[in-house]
Amino acid sequence: MERPQLEVADVFRAHWEEYRTRHQVTFEQAQAARAILDCRTAVLGGHCYRCDSCGYEEISYNSCRNRNCPKCQGNKAAEWVEARREELLPVQYFHTVFTLPQIFDDIVRQNPRKMYELLFKAVSRALLQIGRNNLHCRLGFFAILHTWGQTLTLHPHLHCLIPGVGLSDTNELVLFKNRYFTSDKILSAVFRGKFIQLLRRAVEDRAITFWGDDFEVFLDRAVEKHWVVRTKPPFGGPDVVLKYLARYTHRVAISNRRLISLAEGNVTFRYRDYRDDAQQKLMTVSAEEFIRRFLQHVLPKGFTRVRYYGFLSHHHRQHSLTTLRALFSAAGTPRTAAPTEPEPAFNSHTRCCPRCKTGTMMLIGEISPVNLSEGLPLHHNFQHSPAPPPLL
Repeated sequence: MERPQLEVADVFRAHWEEYRTRHQVTFEQAQAARAILDCRTAVLGGHCYRCDSCGYEEISYNSCRNRNCPKCQGNKAAEWVEARREELLPVQYFHTVFTLPQIFDDIVRQNPRKMYELLFKAVSRALLQIGRNNLHCRLGFFAILHTWGQTLTLHPHLHCLIPGVGLSDTNELVLFKNRYFTSDKILSAVFRGKFIQLLRRAVEDRAITFWGDDFEVFLDRAVEKHWVVRTKPPFGGPDVVLKYLARYTHRVAISNRRLISLAEGNVTFRYRDYRDDAQQKLMTVSAEEFIRRFLQHVLPKGFTRVRYYGFLSHHHRQHSLTTLRALFSAAGTPRTAAPTEPEPAFNSHTRCCPRCKTGTMMLIGEISPVNLSEGLPLHHNFQHSPAPPPLL
C-alpha cells in the first residue's frame, strides 16, 4: 500500500517539543507520542533485505506496536479478526452503538478510567437485562470502546456486536427473528438508568470526583438529555461479520489517510459530517490543537478496550459455543460456510522485489536500535548489514 504523503508522526515531529513545554501531559500520552515519533525509524532498529535476483537492498525499520499509533494497527486488527473466525455462528448479527451524552465530557476528562469502566458496566448490564427480561435468554456479545468523533472531539461510545441467538435457562436455542432484537428506545432507557445509578454510587463512594456545584441537579439535567442508542439492521454471513470487525477494532482517533496538509502551523484533515448526510468536509485546526485532540484519546495504561460478555465471556465462551453448535446441528441448521480465506499476511522475510518485480526479498541481517542524539547503535549487534540511512 502506498505510504500517505502526510502522517500523524509528521505533525508530532514538527510540533511535539513545543506542545509538551506548554501543556501538561500524562505518562501515557508522553509514551504514545514517543512511540509515534520513533515508529519505523532507526531508533527502533530494523531488518535489511536483499533481492535474490537483482541484488537490490532495502531497509525496513521496526514498528512501535503502540495501540495509539496509526501505522501499527493493521496487522493487529487482522490477527484479532482471524482469532474471531472460529467464534462465528450461523445467525444474523446486530451492531448496536451506545453513546454517552456530551454533558459528561468534563467528568470523563477528569476521571477517564473510572468513567469508561462505568460505560462498559452500564451497557453490558443493560443488554444482559434485556436478554433476561425481554428475550428470556442469556445474550452473548462483545463491546469495543471508541472515544472520538470525526473531528477528534471527545465522543465516548461503545460498538457492540451481538449474535442473533441466546441460550435459555434450559440450554435451548432462542433465535431473534425480528429486524431489531429489541427497540432502541427501550435500550436507551435501560442504559440511562444503569449509568446514572452507577455514577451516583461512584460519586458517593468518592471513586469519581465531581467538581460541579450540585450533583443531583447535574444528574437531573443528564437524565433529560437524549441518550443515543442506535441498532443497525442485522447482517449475516462470516465475510460480512469479519469486515465489520476489521472496521471497528484496533482503530485510532484518526488515520494517516485523512490528513490533507500541514502548513504554517495548521493541520487540515478530512471528516464526515453526520449532521449533513455524512458529507465529507475539511477542517483546519492549529497543530497544537490537533495534538491536544489526538492525545485526549490515549487510554489509561492497561485499560482493555475490547470486552466480552454473556455466553461469549472468557469463562463461558468455549462451553457455550460448543453447546450452541450442537443445538444448531440437532436442529438441522447447517453450519455457516467457512469465511473466504484471507489474503496471505505480509511476510517480512519473503516478498517480491519492488525493483525487478521477479526476485524475492530475503532477510540478510538485523539492524540494532540507534541513538539519534549520538548517531550510535544502542546495542552493538549488527549482523552483516549496511549502516542504516539517516532518519527521513
